[in-house]
Amino acid sequence: MVIRSKCFSAAALVVSLLLPAAWADEIPPPFGFRWDDSSGRVEKVLKGAKAKTVGRETNNGTETWTVEGLIHPGLRRTLFSFKGGQLSQVELQYEYPDWTLEHYNNRMGEIRRYFDQKYGTGRLISRSRDNDTDVIQTLVGYQWVVGKSALELFYFSAQKEPNVYRNITVTYKEI
Repeated sequence: MVIRSKCFSAAALVVSLLLPAAWADEIPPPFGFRWDDSSGRVEKVLKGAKAKTVGRETNNGTETWTVEGLIHPGLRRTLFSFKGGQLSQVELQYEYPDWTLEHYNNRMGEIRRYFDQKYGTGRLISRSRDNDTDVIQTLVGYQWVVGKSALELFYFSAQKEPNVYRNITVTYKEI
């Protein structure tokens, strides 16, 4: 009986390591943070990473920091939000100034497939194109929800020839 119990425990451990993260009870924030991390801990880690906090604002009890200098390809800035002094949201804003629309579309597809594989099929939550003004705006967004956390992926572009602005945001939220 003891041997069966040990075999079952070992098998359960292996299965739990191999199951997709969709079976997890939450989507954790990036950079190794946890949803209950204090603003002090986050600040300490950011200083250790030599990132620069370029803005802080408080709105309706939520404090948001704008941080630049975190090393990741295309990452322009990161917004860290805190409610009650605890991490509640992380928004990664990616910009690739030299990329074409095709590059952005391919990258969105790659990111979406990665999150689909990790958290199950994402839900389309936005698809719009505004041609009513001289600035053409496009917004496409997907969402994954696991337990009391969510992940949102958005592509945004604003275009008025010859100028084009495009970005991809990945937002981790505690809900």
